[in-house]
Amino acid sequence: MNKYGKVAVVMGGSSSEREVSLMSGAGVLAALQSRGVDAHQFDPSEKPLSALKDEGFERAFLILHGPGGEDGTIQGALDFMGLPYTGCGVMASAIGMDKLRTKLLWRALGLPIPAFELLDEHSDFAAVEAQLGLPLFVKPATEGSSIGVIKVKEAGELKAAFEEARKYDRLVLAEQFIGGGEYTAPIMGDAVNGYTVLPMIKIEPATEFYDYQAKYFRDDTVYRCPCGIAPAQEAEIAELVKQAFWAIGGQSWARVDFLMDELGNPYLLEVNTAPGMTSHSLFPMGAKAAGLSYEDIVLRILDTTLSGKA
Repeated sequence: MNKYGKVAVVMGGSSSEREVSLMSGAGVLAALQSRGVDAHQFDPSEKPLSALKDEGFERAFLILHGPGGEDGTIQGALDFMGLPYTGCGVMASAIGMDKLRTKLLWRALGLPIPAFELLDEHSDFAAVEAQLGLPLFVKPATEGSSIGVIKVKEAGELKAAFEEARKYDRLVLAEQFIGGGEYTAPIMGDAVNGYTVLPMIKIEPATEFYDYQAKYFRDDTVYRCPCGIAPAQEAEIAELVKQAFWAIGGQSWARVDFLMDELGNPYLLEVNTAPGMTSHSLFPMGAKAAGLSYEDIVLRILDTTLSGKA
């Protein structure tokens, strides 16, 4: 397809999510090539970004995960180079990667989120356990794929969990447990042309929670799409998802994760501005439920580099 020119599928990188990025990128690359796109693998851990221009690439499909690829860093570099790319821009990528800033923004807008506390070595860990209740989750603020996430189930365990999570990030959050189910909503579009929320998915892990292994490697995680939420409420949640994505300045494509409590109330969890595209990934699952094949949705995402429209 000549309208795209030479396309770099930017994958790999040097973050802790490199392995997942390579799996996602392999799927995207094969899909593009199967549709006649002149697409090639590009790993920024193996060659400088300047090689994108030197090698004649005209646009980039970004499928990097984690710091360096999903946090606005490479987005800023590509903006400076004048190379169109998929996904969110610098601001939305940076905010979306930072769970603390995302939560602060959503809370300021009155959007529902789980209660949380920012931890440091001076925190009164017993008081935080009492305030948020047990169990609770501890997570690094700027990691993805559940890396460094710990479920604290017993009183007195929070400090040790904080010290473990701090190995991944200097900012560590303690977050209230919401026990009515975990869901995700794939979303496409932008604030100018409007957003489209694809069918939502309910995630039922066989593990303690939806951790790294459950996300990418285990075959016993159950995904429900349709998700089981009544259509009228799913439509209401879709509007909430759009507000959440708009709030960070989102565009192109992403996934907004949310939780439900036992009474059926939704709580926004986080935005994934470079969602996985592996065989276990949720974005292509939602697209399939909307009648779009993996190849269809990959091309739809690439189309956003042509006009900014999803």
